Amino acid sequence: MAGTAVDVSGVSKTFRIYHDRNQSLKATVLKGGRAKYEEFKALDDVTFEVPEGGTFGLLGRNGSGKSTLLKCIAGILSPNTGTITTRGRIAAMLEVGSGFHPELTGRENVYLNGSILGMSKQQIDSRFDSIVDFSGIEKFIDQPVKNYSSGMYVRLGFAVSIHTEPDVLLVDEVLAVGDMDFQAKCRAKFADFKASGRTVVVVSHGLEGMREFCDRAAWLEQGVLQEVGPATAIIDKYRDSGNVTEIIEGGGQRHGSGELYIDTIELVGENGAVDNEIRTGESPTIRLNFEAKRPVERPNFKIAIETLEGVRIWSTSCKQLGWQPDSVQVGQGSMDFHLDRLALAPGEYVVNAEVWRDESTTPVDSLTGSFRFGVHAGTPFALEGVLAMDARIVAKLPGQ
Repeated sequence: MAGTAVDVSGVSKTFRIYHDRNQSLKATVLKGGRAKYEEFKALDDVTFEVPEGGTFGLLGRNGSGKSTLLKCIAGILSPNTGTITTRGRIAAMLEVGSGFHPELTGRENVYLNGSILGMSKQQIDSRFDSIVDFSGIEKFIDQPVKNYSSGMYVRLGFAVSIHTEPDVLLVDEVLAVGDMDFQAKCRAKFADFKASGRTVVVVSHGLEGMREFCDRAAWLEQGVLQEVGPATAIIDKYRDSGNVTEIIEGGGQRHGSGELYIDTIELVGENGAVDNEIRTGESPTIRLNFEAKRPVERPNFKIAIETLEGVRIWSTSCKQLGWQPDSVQVGQGSMDFHLDRLALAPGEYVVNAEVWRDESTTPVDSLTGSFRFGVHAGTPFALEGVLAMDARIVAKLPGQ
């Protein structure tokens, strides 16, 4: 019978939220050091056990206390009440760039982070090639990490963490970054850990990924443990609760009540072919392919085009365009938004899509960050910036 890798018993964690964030030191002293604050309970009497030799998932919406709990297990935070007992050596990959110095190269940071995690120089030397190979950033290993993307940060940090050969590995959202190859490496490494009797505790919004590699899971809601048990059963109950934010395979996030799902977003060119590349000035169609699990009354489909940095350029909806279906019945369908002229300058863009009911405060479905498309120059005005506006010149020159 497997032992217990992590024992969480009656753990509560409270933070102070100060209202006068810009209050000066002088004002604080004059008030006798009494600053106004309220207490926020991030964890409330949480109790469960993590068995040895498996992968344990922590589920919950943003702000439910998952990351706080992981930091308490790692020893970064101390609970106000309760105890946490861990067995064996722990390694944690909790935040992008944690344990890295931005001015150092990736190579130098492998040695720095490895030393922080308890490896000797000889151990790092012997595992260096494997660490770099796992991270997949060989070409950039001698570049300063301040130039890395967040995904590169996480991949290298995770690669170092797993090569410390810990008994318990704590991971916060590592599968939300990186390509499919990196995610496959992570899953294979989790399987290796399980086979060798080691334990992984992972926080993720990727429900299907957690269903695949987690044995057991705990569901937190506003700091309170809702349920703990077999991962598949807990994931199903969590999904059925509604208002679930999910990291979807291939990138992006899904959030909504779940009666209708936007399966895919497609860009259809003037010739009717589906593609993710288009030229400025063309007339494409943005197509939302969806499946209704239950009838939805008065759905309002919305789309938005944003830059990769999240700046919204344009958006519209069925209601704004003057037409909205009375209802959508169970089954599959599509919604096409035809653009008379694409006035975007060359670059990469993101299409986000949502479905809302009238007067609702929660979307039926919201799909963000899952579909990117590229725009190539198709007009002499598409030189720089974001918009490619048609223009003409009328000049009055002196002496003419």
